[in-house]
Amino acid sequence: MNRAVSLILAAMVALGAASASANPPQKVIEIYRIAPGQHVAFMKFVALCDQANKEAGLPPRQLYVHQDGAGWDFLLIQPADVTPEQSKALDVAFKHLKLPQGAKFFVAIRQFMTEHTDTVVSGPTTAAEWLARLD
Repeated sequence: MNRAVSLILAAMVALGAASASANPPQKVIEIYRIAPGQHVAFMKFVALCDQANKEAGLPPRQLYVHQDGAGWDFLLIQPADVTPEQSKALDVAFKHLKLPQGAKFFVAIRQFMTEHTDTVVSGPTTAAEWLARLD
């Protein structure tokens, strides 16, 4: 009996994983080149934004720090979409933490950088899963 239940549960997990990978979530990837002397200040700003996410029930950004190669300093990955409820919670958290919003956020974050790019992606996925979506 336990073996049968285990097999059914394994099949349900596999089906759930397959349906989840059919439409992987969208993420925003942000790549920053920071102005000289602004690296610590930028990280403190990002940490504060992550605290707002936490207060709103969202995960912190995934942070990657440049080690060698291309000319960027930091790469951040975060969900591309938030629900209206999450957006309202973020507004409350930003106000609580005294983070700038709207146009003021745009001006505040750009004081740290010399260049940045961002793009929306879907994933993670595999080549086989992506090809299956063509059918």
